[in-house]
Amino acid sequence: MRSPTLSPLPFHNGAPRRLSRRSRFGLVILTCICVLIVCLFASQLALSSPPFYRSIHRLIYGHLNQETITSPEPDVWQERAEATRSAFRFAYTAYEETAYPHDELKPLSNRFQDKCVSSTVNIGLGTIVTDRMGSLNGWGASTVDSIDTMILMRFDDLVEQSLMHVSKLKLNQNEYVPFFETVIRYLGGLLSAYALTNNPVYLTHADELGMRLLPIFDTMVGLPSFSVNMQTGMGRSGWLGPFSILSEFASCQMEYRYLAHLTGRAEYIDAVDRLTDFLQDNSEHGGLFPLHFSVYNGAPASDRFSVGAQADSAYEYFLKQWLLTGKSEPRFLDMYLRSADAIIENMLYVSPSRRLLYVTDIFRPSLQPVHDFQHLSCFLSGLFALGASTIPDIDPRHAWAAEGLGHTCWITYADTATGLGPEQIAFPENGTRWVDELKRWEDLGRLGTVPGTNETTPAMPGEDLEYRVMDARYLLRPETIESIYIMWRTTGDIKWRERGWALFESIEKHAKTETAYASVADVRQLPAPPLDDLPSFFFAETLKYAYLLFTDEDLLPLDKWVLNTEAHPIPIFKWSQSETKLFSTLELQESNGTSILTLA
Repeated sequence: MRSPTLSPLPFHNGAPRRLSRRSRFGLVILTCICVLIVCLFASQLALSSPPFYRSIHRLIYGHLNQETITSPEPDVWQERAEATRSAFRFAYTAYEETAYPHDELKPLSNRFQDKCVSSTVNIGLGTIVTDRMGSLNGWGASTVDSIDTMILMRFDDLVEQSLMHVSKLKLNQNEYVPFFETVIRYLGGLLSAYALTNNPVYLTHADELGMRLLPIFDTMVGLPSFSVNMQTGMGRSGWLGPFSILSEFASCQMEYRYLAHLTGRAEYIDAVDRLTDFLQDNSEHGGLFPLHFSVYNGAPASDRFSVGAQADSAYEYFLKQWLLTGKSEPRFLDMYLRSADAIIENMLYVSPSRRLLYVTDIFRPSLQPVHDFQHLSCFLSGLFALGASTIPDIDPRHAWAAEGLGHTCWITYADTATGLGPEQIAFPENGTRWVDELKRWEDLGRLGTVPGTNETTPAMPGEDLEYRVMDARYLLRPETIESIYIMWRTTGDIKWRERGWALFESIEKHAKTETAYASVADVRQLPAPPLDDLPSFFFAETLKYAYLLFTDEDLLPLDKWVLNTEAHPIPIFKWSQSETKLFSTLELQESNGTSILTLA
């Protein structure tokens, strides 16, 4: 229907009508009241925002359309933080009573499992589980993975019990353990427990574990195989054969660098810096990496690029390694910026109707999009936000991408009947490359909000979502609440806190069982059908990020701590002069910006 022609009222012959003196006085009073309300709201928002990052929010996010949400009273947030502590205690008590000292609880059958690691083949519009090789070692993964969460939540009794558990761990058994899961869950968990408590028991076991894993790097090009024997040091291929997976071999550098800093072992640095050299020599399209490489000759062996399954944390660790050592190693910053720009240029798309920004797999080498969007990829919003708030003079597209991706990840939760997000969706009507949308926006004089950052509202029942749910499971994953937490800490925008609370309430309502919590088989159904699965990362990541989001204490300031991909916090440090001599592969930068090359 065409809009009717508007009449010139309240004008007479094109001239504005003069207000009476009484009307003008009333208008002044009304204006003053409105200004007072706005000032009061602004002061409340400032008080509720993390102080260190409020200026960053104003500088970087000024172009974005910010949603106005009134902050609850501080006592409300404390109650919400306590609710996450109660959730942790409730679930961990069930694990402790039924499954300890095994890896994980099966919450429906009330049994335990030393969980086999299912490897997911990344094929775009669907995921296929193809392997049950390996395990979480039977070392009590839910305990070791959650020690730092217990510490942050001040569960002193559980921390003491966990210390006893670690002290009894036998790491010299004649068994094969998966390298990646062992590093991020066990080694990362032990290192963060040590960092938070300074208890040498944690460091002693972390050092032994690091040494027993080290022979896995003894391949032709230094790429680790899937698993290693803890007694003999022999490596073994996994479900993929003699190939190393990007996310697995590029997500151990943080842990080994910190371990080298604590122990002075040069072999730790040598092994992981060889991986960094390999990555620098094998990037494509400016900063993207294939998903698989041969352990024999390093040749790429995959037909796509992704930031989801088998790729995600590789890109995450570029930025975090730079932050971890006090921004002193410029090659990691260079690798992050190159990769982030390549992702922005090639992998971000905007849906046609709801204008949702999403990141998709793309084919190699054509760069044609698959138009899928994985829950695992939702970490990217937080990563871009972290980079935007820590890298000087960064391209504003990083902050815009953080906002848009974070919003889409939240929408995929808010669109469902349960308020929980599906494992994978796809956009059948495709979309437009985000950088092309940005160019048009620039050409039109930046009219309106940045493309892909609009505040799309959740779909009403029966409304077209504009995407198809390809995998309807919710596996208690942390990536969305992780990004929500980082967005809150870097922008101070209260809407992220409220969205995180809505997410947690959905977990409480639809994933809680009589004894614990369980993954959900289909987020679209009510009541939500449960799965007999409670992964250790629910303790290590999902509940930790929720607690950090809701508590008013800044327990892990982002300028003092870096979290590994399993949310284990590692303190930021700087290499000493003696370490720069001991670790010959370091490439450091002085405070004046000049490089110190100490390559062997």
